[in-house]
Amino acid sequence: MENFNFYSPTEFVFGKGRAAETGSLVKKYGGTRVLIHYGGGSAVRSGLIDTVKKSLDEAGVPHCELGGVQPNPRDTLIYKGIGLGRNENVDLILAVGGGSVIDSAKGIALGIPYNGDFWDFYSGKLPEKALPVGTVLTIAAAGSEGSGNSIVTKEDGMLKRGARNDILRPKFSIMDPALTQTLPAYQTACGATDIMAHIFERYFTNTPEVEITDRLCEAVLLTMLKETPRVLADPDNYEARANIMWAGMIAHNNICGVGRQQDWNSHNLEHELSGLYDVTHGAGLAVMMPAWMEYVYKHNVLRFCQMSTRVFGCQMNFENPEATAMEGIHRFRRFLKSIGMPINFTELGAKEEDIPVLVEKLGIGDGKRAGFMELDRNDVIEIYRIAAHASL
Repeated sequence: MENFNFYSPTEFVFGKGRAAETGSLVKKYGGTRVLIHYGGGSAVRSGLIDTVKKSLDEAGVPHCELGGVQPNPRDTLIYKGIGLGRNENVDLILAVGGGSVIDSAKGIALGIPYNGDFWDFYSGKLPEKALPVGTVLTIAAAGSEGSGNSIVTKEDGMLKRGARNDILRPKFSIMDPALTQTLPAYQTACGATDIMAHIFERYFTNTPEVEITDRLCEAVLLTMLKETPRVLADPDNYEARANIMWAGMIAHNNICGVGRQQDWNSHNLEHELSGLYDVTHGAGLAVMMPAWMEYVYKHNVLRFCQMSTRVFGCQMNFENPEATAMEGIHRFRRFLKSIGMPINFTELGAKEEDIPVLVEKLGIGDGKRAGFMELDRNDVIEIYRIAAHASL
């Protein structure tokens, strides 16, 4: 296990009806004037925004609001939020929604106190300060409610890029599983796929002797294999929703990734898909993650055998370990298909002829991308090709 620091200061407020506590939590973390940031009309129609505003009013916290966050959140709305926040002198950004809303809120939080272009922080510059962020989570998926990460899309060129820093970790996150019960099945499945991908990016490592985090990763994956079909069959199953919501946070606050090398190439390759085609991130991962696995598994066959046996229940073939590794990958892809996810470019709405565009946007050039297995330009092309033609 490698040396590490782990810092996770977010207060998680979990359970039914907890959005009514928003005002007191905002005051607890120093908020005196709040920008409420949310997505489409569902948060309004459900009454959640009214609940949040009532709680803020009762706590004596003035507020303004900005809706309209899209999946793969856009820089254009973030610029608007920065301007609004400055004009209104807000000192806390409250995200009411899923990962896209939270990531957009983090962009606004970075931009308000910064004299330059907030996009600098999504182009490699390290931030030194940001306004505090609080969240009221409505979708279990991205894990942004507990992470220091933010992924947004620049509309000019549709570039999807990320910023990462512990100052972006929310001060508090309200997590009510009941708020996810009205999600369409497809969104639920996309969220579950994203959660599993966050674990796999950490699970496939070259760091030896990381049994504790291996077992934590496997526990979350097994939970998702059990609970996702349950919640799709019964959307009102609160207990299944609760397990998935907490799994989403655990998957991405990095408790499962400390002390070990991580990968993130599947995410990077998917970002170009969702940037170009504006597809849902989880759906893109359902196509890219198994394709990446098929291409790299020979780099460490035994790690894939461990996944296959511990997570997917395969029997170890000691005479042909590669067969065990591939069986686990196939079982993963079959699971994704069973929950309604696409498994190839055609089902996703992507085009094989666009692979050169995807590779160019990735910006790999003549270099290599670090990770579980280093990838050069030709490796990336082959992974995209596997994704284009994948089948059960």
